[in-house]
Amino acid sequence: MSHEMADEDTPLIDVEQAPDRRLSRLIQKDDAASSIVKSHVSVEEQAMAGSTVGERLAYNDYTTIDWLHDLVKDSYRLRDIHNKKNLKGKALALFDSSSGWIAAAMIGALTACVAYLVDIAAATVSDWKLGHCSTNPFLTREACCASATSASEPVTECAEFKTWNDKYTAAFAIYVAFALLFGLVSASVTMTTKSELPTAGAPDAEDKDGTAQPAGKTMYMAAGSGIPEIKTILGGFVIPNFLSLKVLVVKAIGAVFAVSTGMCLGKEGPFVHISTCVGYLVASLFPKYRDNGRKMREMLSAACAAGLSVAFGAPIGGVLFSYEEISTYFPRKVLWRAFLCSAVAAMVLKELNPTGTGKLVLFETNYGTSYGAVHYLVFVVLGIAGGIFGGVFCRLNYLWSKSFRKYAIIKNHPVFEVFLIVLATALLQYPNPLIREPGDMIIKTLLVDCRTEDSAESWVCQNEARTDDRWAYMGWLIYGTLAKLALTIITFGIKVPSGVIIPALDAGALFGRLLGQYISDISPGIFAMVGAAAFLAGVSRMTLSLCVIMFELTGELDYVLPHMVAILVAKWVADALGKEGVYDLAQNVLGHPFLDLDHSLGYIQMENVLVEQLIPPAHTMEQITLHVPASNKVRREILEEKLVQLESRGLMDAGLVLVQNNHILQGYLAEGELSFGLRELGGLYPKDSEVRLLGNAEEGDFDLSTFVDRTPMVVCAKAPMEYAVELFGKLGLRHLMVIEEGTGKLVGVIIKKRLVAYLDGLKHG
Repeated sequence: MSHEMADEDTPLIDVEQAPDRRLSRLIQKDDAASSIVKSHVSVEEQAMAGSTVGERLAYNDYTTIDWLHDLVKDSYRLRDIHNKKNLKGKALALFDSSSGWIAAAMIGALTACVAYLVDIAAATVSDWKLGHCSTNPFLTREACCASATSASEPVTECAEFKTWNDKYTAAFAIYVAFALLFGLVSASVTMTTKSELPTAGAPDAEDKDGTAQPAGKTMYMAAGSGIPEIKTILGGFVIPNFLSLKVLVVKAIGAVFAVSTGMCLGKEGPFVHISTCVGYLVASLFPKYRDNGRKMREMLSAACAAGLSVAFGAPIGGVLFSYEEISTYFPRKVLWRAFLCSAVAAMVLKELNPTGTGKLVLFETNYGTSYGAVHYLVFVVLGIAGGIFGGVFCRLNYLWSKSFRKYAIIKNHPVFEVFLIVLATALLQYPNPLIREPGDMIIKTLLVDCRTEDSAESWVCQNEARTDDRWAYMGWLIYGTLAKLALTIITFGIKVPSGVIIPALDAGALFGRLLGQYISDISPGIFAMVGAAAFLAGVSRMTLSLCVIMFELTGELDYVLPHMVAILVAKWVADALGKEGVYDLAQNVLGHPFLDLDHSLGYIQMENVLVEQLIPPAHTMEQITLHVPASNKVRREILEEKLVQLESRGLMDAGLVLVQNNHILQGYLAEGELSFGLRELGGLYPKDSEVRLLGNAEEGDFDLSTFVDRTPMVVCAKAPMEYAVELFGKLGLRHLMVIEEGTGKLVGVIIKKRLVAYLDGLKHG
């Protein structure tokens, strides 16, 4: 009896201690969840957990960054650093303020070192197609011949440089064989950077059956110039591994062998990609850049300037190129750091001296004679020709990419395409002495002033000095111009590191030299120089930066006005034939999501449409809208179902819009944060638990409210479409909520990729 009484009076758990133990378990669960979040979220993001903006994970691959969120996050970081008034705090604040300058200087110096190695290697390997240096096979032909015993001996025929064979046919065959070998090496190493990416478009815009299928694409990270992809990244998108160390190394090696084939491509575009890779790797050493997408893009914009600085020895032109052609966001402090980065790169490269001249100017000229008023007509003609060349090139290259490269054998075997183009290039260029050399040597040859004493051995000057049968020489100039046009059209876009700047300069120099044969009172080299600028302006649509690059490239400050005239005319003519330059069209071909604000507004202004045009279809809105009850909690299975629907769309930067009380907007939860919460934190909570999305969390809550953006930007559905374009373009928004006129009810959500897809439809519709 007493035993039974004891059993009844002795509970299995101490009633007074039960709440404490339950509270202990809840606290442990909260601590575990907090630990998981801290392992995935930066310190600055954790500080934003209690704000209306909410904290975020690192951006997913091929998604849009949120410029406004990163701006606020940087403000939290700055306040935390500068609020510490002790000595350590002041030292950290000083280092933080100077870290941008330190990073810029490091980027410039390292970029110059990589450029030096690429320049030396490319010059040496390229000369192997013709012969080798008997004293040192790793010397370029120019360096080898500089040590010739006879100073008067022409460089092309010095005793130290041995050609492979004296017979034309045998030498031709060896040239073609080496070119094919180099092309295969370049393409093969480029293939190692193959990557599969998710869709960039908005598939729900095309759905007719109520479903959306994820789409993807294949990308070779080291192929091409890299400039379209860099513009995409600086515009606010994330391309995974595009700026990695592996891509940098492959790009450098591939560029060496690609240029050495003699194809109509240059290493100047790849240099911009290489410098941006260096910028990313260096900036990643500093937490303020590594953990903030907006700050990282500031440093990448500065790094781009170093790429063109070392490519042309043009530090000022490099800064302007980054501002005019590549960067979307370029405030004054980025300008200053780009200036330092470019200057350091130029200084280090000058000391390394890859050209052996000890000067930064690559194609130094000194024409002496000035131009007269009548010569402006010739410069205008060169501008017109450059604009026609650029317009024709852009259109035909776009059609070539959309047609020939869609054939299965070319699309699935890019190395085979490289083989065909190298073969065609070698067969067409070798017979012409003017275009047999690498692209930079062609420009140097065509800019020569035949009135100087040291020009007597120049093949160009020898032919221009002839009084009989000059038609053969004129024929080579015409042949060279047309061959460069045709070969550059089919070459740009192949799967090797390649740029379009040098081929365009080559074609312009050939045409300018040809036109200069009919102007007797001035050196033809002047027209070759201005023609080169005009043709590149027509292809790329650069203006101010190109003008500065040309006088830095040649040292001819007196010819700034002729360059300005030719460049402006070339741009006008090319724009009349097609609004988009080569890099804009390349982005369309590659399918990268880039919001070109200038062109986009032009298309929108002709349409007279409202924001409601971008509201997703009803089935899409049903999938991405989440009705949150008054408890501010949602059943877990509902969120998991929504996540599956989001992932099926393949967009990766979509999300759920949270509404309450008859569709009144309460916040936005991105797909990445939702996936993290359910899959990383979900294991700590029961399968049938409810998830808090709004309101103040309580002990033991499965809380995702810290990831909810409770202050998303909104726009009225009846607002002009220009509002949406400006908001996304100027503020760098990731998403924009659309509300009903008068009631404030949510009627739609626009993500940046959807706007880009809509604008692309207007361009090609």
